[in-house]
Amino acid sequence: MQLPGLLTRSRYLPAALAGLLLAAAFPKIGIAGLAWVAPALMVACALGRPGGESFRLGYVAGFFHYLGSLYWLLAIPYRWHGIPLGPAAGWLALSAFMAIFPATWVWLLSPRSAGPGSRPSGALAPAWLQRNLWALSGAALWVGLEMVITRIFSGFPWNLLGASQYQLLPLIQIASLAGIYGVSFLVIWTSLSLLSGALMLIRQPARRSAVLGEILVPCLAVALVFNFGLRRLGQSTPPSRTLSVAFIQPSIPQTLIWDPRGNDARFQELIRLSETALTNHVDLLLWPEAAVPKLLRYDETIFQAVTQLAKRHQVWLIIGADDAEQRPNATPPNNAYFYNSSFLISPDGELIDRYRKRSLVIFGEYVPLTKWLPFLKFFTPIEGGFTPGQHPVPFELADRAVKTSVLICFEDIFPDLGRDSADDDTDFLVNLTNNGWFGESAAQWQHGTGGLFRAVENDLPLLRCCNNGLTCWIDGRGRLRQIFRDDRGTIYGSGFMLAQIPLPAPGQLRTPTFYHRHGDWLGWGCVMASLVLLGLRVAARFRAGPQAPAH
Repeated sequence: MQLPGLLTRSRYLPAALAGLLLAAAFPKIGIAGLAWVAPALMVACALGRPGGESFRLGYVAGFFHYLGSLYWLLAIPYRWHGIPLGPAAGWLALSAFMAIFPATWVWLLSPRSAGPGSRPSGALAPAWLQRNLWALSGAALWVGLEMVITRIFSGFPWNLLGASQYQLLPLIQIASLAGIYGVSFLVIWTSLSLLSGALMLIRQPARRSAVLGEILVPCLAVALVFNFGLRRLGQSTPPSRTLSVAFIQPSIPQTLIWDPRGNDARFQELIRLSETALTNHVDLLLWPEAAVPKLLRYDETIFQAVTQLAKRHQVWLIIGADDAEQRPNATPPNNAYFYNSSFLISPDGELIDRYRKRSLVIFGEYVPLTKWLPFLKFFTPIEGGFTPGQHPVPFELADRAVKTSVLICFEDIFPDLGRDSADDDTDFLVNLTNNGWFGESAAQWQHGTGGLFRAVENDLPLLRCCNNGLTCWIDGRGRLRQIFRDDRGTIYGSGFMLAQIPLPAPGQLRTPTFYHRHGDWLGWGCVMASLVLLGLRVAARFRAGPQAPAH
């Protein structure tokens, strides 16, 4: 039976609401339970509709989800001839692009309208096994699309569904086996099973007990995961030693970072905060991404100030600063490669090593296609562009017998980069970042909680030193052990934080997690399953032939 036209048209409003509910599952609102409901609502809005309309309904849901969760892009303090054209255009364009993925998911899960005599399928299939296989295939499709999101056009794995569950510590321990994708899989599987149960209750209200059969298997899986997580959380080994770390959060507004007239003032404030922190015993001092206002290796005054700080206090430094390297046979103005970098400086004031950021932010650190579309550069505040680094670089604090590895900016939300940076003898990971672009918004929380999963996946502490939050350290089980807060009680102000980071005995190798050994086995398996399902969908469309328009 066809739904009345008014009801059909009204499906777009519930679809938009479903997208906003999914956005509310992430910080700052952070109602994790909504992530278990919103995907089912997205699919419910498209039930019984033909393929094109199901795609459009999924697109509306996805568009409003990203508009709501990425609102902080509007806070970028960039104006084009006095108009916030760039931030607004970026917000709309990114949301419009990312909405393609939930739209594709809804389309693939919503069977083409059946002809006369055809049997219903998907959530409305008559057989229990068919409905459960449909829910499992929906979870695989979602994870397969998340794998694409993580990699396409340099990748944007921001707010992967599993990240919304960061507070459910027993649940997220599954990331040590299957990565963050394992959490996403469980949430979607359960959500679609709940939808099947709700539809059965509507169609057959007398068979209430049958609803239990719809959700029994995913609920059992969730219970087993919680049991595994609780056992893992209960496994604690007293640390053999600790490392005293000072985190400096300067809270420099992005407009001041862009203004070279403020370079001296902001660098002196960084030194002042560091000197105050170093009145305590500190082994390692951290500065955030782009903390140094000039090229560290090429500005003698700044280089001397930094190295003398290390020597004066006999402290190791890991700091964020830009770097440059001469291009072979090049002439000005394009005679150098520029890198977003971090540096390791010893207590003797020696520059020991450097790491160059590998994953660059599109329109933030490079502008694509400017050779063919030069007007794109007018929509971004960056004047040039960075060159990506090639590989991770371990930082070794020799006299402390400590080994760490740095991720810069949003690199800590990439599961593969986190795994690639962690060797068997790595003691912890460090993330240096600057979210000052986005004011005091949800971006800092969303970034930090997404990066939290790198700690769980690799069973390593993650130390995050940020310009204006979320400066914190997270243990290998994903517990937020310590968060910097300013005098107002917020995460955004300036100051410093001291922490004691637990370490294994010198030379002791950690036992790598299953995820660290085998990587995205679940993710790639879901990609293969998604390709098969897509092929079956396309083949079914050709077999069915032209479809009559819906009324």
